[in-house]
Amino acid sequence: MDLAIKSELVEQVRAFVEWVGAGRKLTQTGRITLADAKALVPLLKTGDVLEQTIGSHVYRTRSSERLLNLMLVVECAKAAGLVRRTGQRLVPVKKNQSLLKDPRKLWLALFTGFEKLGEAFLHSGFGESLLRPEFTHGSRAALASLYAADGAVAIASLCALVWDVVSAPYVLEDLNELQLETLRIATDRDTERALDALRQLGAVILRDESAEMTELGRSGMRRLLGEPDVGDPIYQVKITLLDNESLPVWRRLLVPSAIPLDRLHIVIQAAMGWENYHLHYFLDGETYYGEAEPELQYRDERQVRLDDLVKPGGRLLYNYDFGDSWDHEVLVEEATVATSNGRYPRCIAGESACPPEDVGGTGGYTRLIEILGDPGHPEHQDIVDWFGLDDPGQFDPAHFDLDEADQRLAVANGLVDLYRPNA
Repeated sequence: MDLAIKSELVEQVRAFVEWVGAGRKLTQTGRITLADAKALVPLLKTGDVLEQTIGSHVYRTRSSERLLNLMLVVECAKAAGLVRRTGQRLVPVKKNQSLLKDPRKLWLALFTGFEKLGEAFLHSGFGESLLRPEFTHGSRAALASLYAADGAVAIASLCALVWDVVSAPYVLEDLNELQLETLRIATDRDTERALDALRQLGAVILRDESAEMTELGRSGMRRLLGEPDVGDPIYQVKITLLDNESLPVWRRLLVPSAIPLDRLHIVIQAAMGWENYHLHYFLDGETYYGEAEPELQYRDERQVRLDDLVKPGGRLLYNYDFGDSWDHEVLVEEATVATSNGRYPRCIAGESACPPEDVGGTGGYTRLIEILGDPGHPEHQDIVDWFGLDDPGQFDPAHFDLDEADQRLAVANGLVDLYRPNA
């Protein structure tokens, strides 16, 4: 836990709370006054620029909210519950002051509160990125990707992942090429800024063009994701796509035995490579489990755990897409226990690519593979166009990348609680 004590951001938060003392006056909009900000920037060594000379003009900061490094410290203290706004004053939260004496708990409070901070320390207004309003999801995706990696991850890859996550809720087709590029550049800029904030917290190490999660960061992720404790029961599960005449498609996973079925659904989707476009259900031979929709009359999958239904050697049926009707066998191969360096859920093996969505089930998939492999088939070009391929060789039904599947699973697992309704 020495890493937490040496964390730059932790020490800044400590110093800030000490400065707040019994309380400090705020502006009418609830901001740190500019006079106080001018004192805090050198005190906390935030590196913010209060005034800048360009040519013969001197540009002075008119509001503390433009001092983004300082705002990061202030909002960290708020998110950790160390200070709060009361009217026009910033006051300490007395019941939480003990955190300042416990380095581990203080660091954990700052780490778990990090995803609430996007609007505080990222640029607003002109040049605003998509990460700022979607910071909770974007930062969680980046953290989950770093957590899943055994070593360093290219920052460019993290930027691409964050862009995919934060742009998903928006319709961007109407933007021209320049507008889209500008928005992407701004989002990449803020992703790198968020990574640097995590570096200051001691959760991430930045080297050249890559980032790597520290052991301290990993301990925080285990807590953030609610992962099982050492010795808790783990199931080794094999997910096999049934009745597939083309190639064997399966994934082997390690999951908490107590995983709820709604979370297992997300795990299966990510590990297999499905896109979660359609309805699904689980079947234990007698009872259907799925989304709690009255018209479906399924038992609520959120309230049922895997080990409620299946023991080692037992099976469930998982069906995805009632139209294409993809049946999967969920086989619990064996029971084991969580280890200190484990990550759960995790994909540990697999074979073959996931079929495309809306291809017409197992029969349609078999036919598609045959047509793709036959340039002389009259429907060959239509299928290539439907796939959006430049070359039919771009889709290899035998391809399986374990690291890619495990990364998908880690990111999906990191995001699931942000979307999951309360049971």
